[in-house]
Amino acid sequence: MKLKRGRILGAIGLTAMLMLGACSDAKGDTKDGADGKTYNLKMSVTVNDSSTWYKAAEKLANDLKEETDGRINIEVYPNEQLSGGDQGKGVELLAKGQTDLSFHSTIIYSILDDRFGVPSAPFLFKDKEGVDKVFNGAGGEMIADILNEKGVELLGYGENGFRQITNSKKTIQTPTDMAGMKVRIPGITMYTDLYRALGADPTTMAFSEVFTSLQQGTIHGQENPIDVIHSSKLNEVQDYLTSWNYSYDPLVLGINKKLFDSMSAEDQELIKKLGKEAADYQVELAREKEAQQIEELKAAGMEFYEPTEDEMEQFREAVQPVYDKYTDIWGEDLLKAFQDQ
Repeated sequence: MKLKRGRILGAIGLTAMLMLGACSDAKGDTKDGADGKTYNLKMSVTVNDSSTWYKAAEKLANDLKEETDGRINIEVYPNEQLSGGDQGKGVELLAKGQTDLSFHSTIIYSILDDRFGVPSAPFLFKDKEGVDKVFNGAGGEMIADILNEKGVELLGYGENGFRQITNSKKTIQTPTDMAGMKVRIPGITMYTDLYRALGADPTTMAFSEVFTSLQQGTIHGQENPIDVIHSSKLNEVQDYLTSWNYSYDPLVLGINKKLFDSMSAEDQELIKKLGKEAADYQVELAREKEAQQIEELKAAGMEFYEPTEDEMEQFREAVQPVYDKYTDIWGEDLLKAFQDQ
C-alpha cells in the first residue's frame, strides 16, 4: 500500500509540474507575456531582390530580428513567389492571412475595393510635396481605415512613384498627340477609361510581354514609373518619354490584421515603429534612385519632354469624364481628402 500511495503522489507531482510547464509556455502566447511569442513570418514583395521594395523589407526583417533577439523572424520572398507571380492574388493572400506581410501597390489593392484607386486618380498631385502632405494627413488615415476593413494593418506607405508615358512614335505634348496610339496599361478599368478619354487605344497584357510587343510594333507605348522603365531597359525600344506625373503609385507595407491584433501591445508598438521606418527608408531610396535613373535614360538617348502648364490643363480637361464616372464610386469625402493639398 505504501508503495502504491507513493506512486500515486509521484504521478500527481509529475502532473502538476507538467501543468506548470504548460502554463509557462502558454504565457508567451498571451498579450502580456513577459517572454513574448516567437514568430516565423512570410513577407511577399512584388519585385526583385535588387529593388528598393526588397531592401526596405530586408531592413524591417533585420531590425525586428535584432530588436527581439531573433524572436520575430521574417522571411522575405521577392518576385511575388508566394502568389505564383499574381499580384492580385498576393493582396488576397495577405488579407486572408495566408501570408503575413507584404509590399503592394494601392493600384493592386483596388481589386479588393474601388476606393483604393483614389490615390492614383489622374493628375491628382502636382509634385511629391503634395503627395507627402496627403499621405501624412487625412488621406493616408482614410486609406488605412479601408485597409483595416479588408483585413490589413498599415505599417507605412512606400512609393513606386509617378507614372510616366513612353512611346516610339513622337513627343507627346497634348492629348491630340495620343490619338489612336496603342498604349499598354495596367488591367484596371479606371485606366482603360482614362486612356480612352485621352484618345488613345489602351490595351492590357502581362508586363513580361511588353518589351517584345514594343519591339515588334504591336503596341506603340506604355506607362510606368521611371524605375520600371529604367530597369526593364525600355529605352531600347522607346524613343520618347513625357514627364507628366499623370498618376501616382503608392505602396502599402502591410501586415495581416488578425495576426497583428493577436500580438502583444509591446510587439504591436515595435512592428509599427520599425515598419514605418522601413517604409520611409524605401521612399528615400526610391527618390534618390529615380533622379539617377532619369539622367541615365537621357544619356542613353531617350528624349524627355515636360508639358507646359497650358498643355497640362488640356490633359486635365480631357480626363474630367473619369472624375464624373468615379467620384461616386470612390466617395466624395475620400477624393476631397486627396485633393486637399
